[in-house]
Amino acid sequence: MNNTTLDDIDKIIHEPARLLIVMHLSMLEKADFLYLMAATGLSKGNLSAHLQKLENSGYIEISKHFIGKKPQTLLHLTELGKEKFELYKDTMQDLWSSMTLGK
Repeated sequence: MNNTTLDDIDKIIHEPARLLIVMHLSMLEKADFLYLMAATGLSKGNLSAHLQKLENSGYIEISKHFIGKKPQTLLHLTELGKEKFELYKDTMQDLWSSMTLGK
């Protein structure tokens, strides 16, 4: 039996909008802002706020550049972000397993 508790859940990732973002980024090498906005259904402002939180935590890296005269914002999970997402998935699985063991 494991000793995983709700306190072990990564609160940065666990918030639903950030979980969606991290899930999408975990399947892609890079994604641009407009793709993530469409994929998650978040508004520009809401997506920006969650990306800032993930960037400040070191989970994603944001790079901005221009293609011709059009700005492009690219995002990807950092190594820390990949590790934290794997740990998050393991923690959730442990919690789920501990709930079903009691049946």
